[in-house]
Amino acid sequence: MASTDTSPFRPRDINTALALLTRLPVKADFSRGARASWAYGIAGAVLALLAALPTAAVLWLGLPPMLSALIWLTSMVVMSGAMHEDGLADTADGFWGGWEKARRLEIMRDSRIGAYGVIALCLSLAARWGAVAILLEAEVWMFGLIAVAMLSRANMTLVMTALPHARADGLSHSQGRAPRTGALTGFALASVVAFGCVGVSGAILAGVAFVMAALCSATAKVKIGGQTGDVLGATQQITEIALLYSLVIAAQYGL
Repeated sequence: MASTDTSPFRPRDINTALALLTRLPVKADFSRGARASWAYGIAGAVLALLAALPTAAVLWLGLPPMLSALIWLTSMVVMSGAMHEDGLADTADGFWGGWEKARRLEIMRDSRIGAYGVIALCLSLAARWGAVAILLEAEVWMFGLIAVAMLSRANMTLVMTALPHARADGLSHSQGRAPRTGALTGFALASVVAFGCVGVSGAILAGVAFVMAALCSATAKVKIGGQTGDVLGATQQITEIALLYSLVIAAQYGL
């Protein structure tokens, strides 16, 4: 539940973002709700840096990029508690398994996974595994993956501020609607860091992320009239895949 603290930014928001988006053992105060969403990108950077440690270690030991990419992917999934993957699966089941808003929301809340969810989850894991394996052959792989992790999570805040809540309860509703100032600041911060990490490619990634936020928002509005925590998780996954392959393409052209 959001508090009466209306300050746009607080240092402790970083802890709140980490506690909400990861399984890292941090103390956090959730009273600021969605006002802490500007720090979602920072939480992504922390995850990427931590996942880079075992990945760099196995690369140094001589493991091929394909296996090293699996270490990266596993680390990210475990540290995030597969929260975004769960959202993707639920969203796929709901959006394409129901014919009207109420039924779609009902399916999304069901803890069981359906065919659409399984397919979406498998495709997401395979797509990210393959892209990361390619990127690990580049010297700046760590910086690229940090940029992707930041932007894909900062992107969720754009959807949070663009759409109303689709239901009157749930994780997203409990956090409140992200203020536009915080959402734009968080996205701008992630964009600047991305540019600092991979230069021109970072600017391209920011543009791709913005487009993906718009597409995910438009789809959610048509399907359920707003956003939920599952929609935000799906947005992160879809954005991450788009950014990874944008980075692969940019690398092919020397950008």
